[in-house]
Amino acid sequence: MTTTSPYENLDAWIDAHFDEEVRFLQELVRVPTDTPPGNNAPHAERTTELLRAFGFEAEQHAVPAPVVQEAGLQTITNLVVRRQYGQGGGRTVGLNAHGDVVPPGEGWTHPPYGAEIADGKLYGRAAAVSKCDFATFTFATRALEALGAPLKGGVELYFTYDEEFGGELGPGWLLEQGIVKPDLLIAAGFSYQVVTAHNGCLQMEVTVNGKMGHAAVPETGVDALQAATRILVALYEQNRIFKGTRSQVKGINHPYLNVGLIEGGTNTNVVPGKVVLKLDRRMIPEENPAEVEAALRRLIQDAVSDCPGITIEIRRLLLANALQPLAGNRPMVEALSRHGSAVFDEPVEAAGTPLYTDARLFGERGIPAVLYGCGPRTVGESNAKRADEHIDLEDLRRATKVVARALFDLLD
Repeated sequence: MTTTSPYENLDAWIDAHFDEEVRFLQELVRVPTDTPPGNNAPHAERTTELLRAFGFEAEQHAVPAPVVQEAGLQTITNLVVRRQYGQGGGRTVGLNAHGDVVPPGEGWTHPPYGAEIADGKLYGRAAAVSKCDFATFTFATRALEALGAPLKGGVELYFTYDEEFGGELGPGWLLEQGIVKPDLLIAAGFSYQVVTAHNGCLQMEVTVNGKMGHAAVPETGVDALQAATRILVALYEQNRIFKGTRSQVKGINHPYLNVGLIEGGTNTNVVPGKVVLKLDRRMIPEENPAEVEAALRRLIQDAVSDCPGITIEIRRLLLANALQPLAGNRPMVEALSRHGSAVFDEPVEAAGTPLYTDARLFGERGIPAVLYGCGPRTVGESNAKRADEHIDLEDLRRATKVVARALFDLLD
């Protein structure tokens, strides 16, 4: 008599319901969640409807409108689905993915909200980051429950809408309000590695103030752009220095500084009186964020210290701490690595990533967190945040199996 293992039964259920999983993801992609402007409550409403069809009741936690508007967004409704098993005890495993995403931009060959399928790939904005893991986590949980095995503990799904602006009104708000407090957390991630650490990120706005003047009599002005150029030279010199500082975390290289936006001036014949720079400083896990920020502020001030008439304003836009591996993450890492390697038929190992994610917000509260889900080996492969963002449907199928198997191990 041949018997099947629980893992084989989970895999079989996912295979049998995979077309349904793909349709679920298509429906999610078809509801835009461009952030900005950040009107994401409609997507939460649609997701709630779709989940209800599976027998999953989603708690809707609307962030108060004044708080959302102060952050520069329009609406945020975070979703929580709680599934409890057994008569008490056991771990609660949270599964978190975000629905907000950057606007589509130009250059698409497939409609950004069409959720079209071509050559085994599903195209659409947020298909890869990270509505695909709404599907991965939902169908892994459904497969687990369909197994009918005795389980102990619970699964909670957190579908949130503030990753693009830092996560403080997504997972951060749910945690701060005491709405969620899982024992372990798996966040949206990649199929070919289990991410246990990631970079931190400091974003700052630097306003360089001079004085406008006529270009024909430049001595009547104080050139803010010339001063800003000195700041830019000093900032970019740091990237050469940063290459000598290497992280000990596999998958993470060195710190990096990027100036992503420059605004200033009024016309070609006017000495620019104001220039604004927005910069992004990626911090490796070994760095101290407070020290990084203090050093960056000093560097900027020193660059223009001998520029008469120039004043500087520096405003922090975002400080996202690095995700540090916590000792309690071992059961998740072992389960996801073991099943990932088996399902994908290649080594799936623990590693770090230079990205920063919402998972750090759980880690900061002592909740062991890792990243795993549907995604390629690199962000670039999926065109995330670029035209023609997509996922490979086989990655979606296999990642769902890996998560379902891991949940079984964690709750068995």
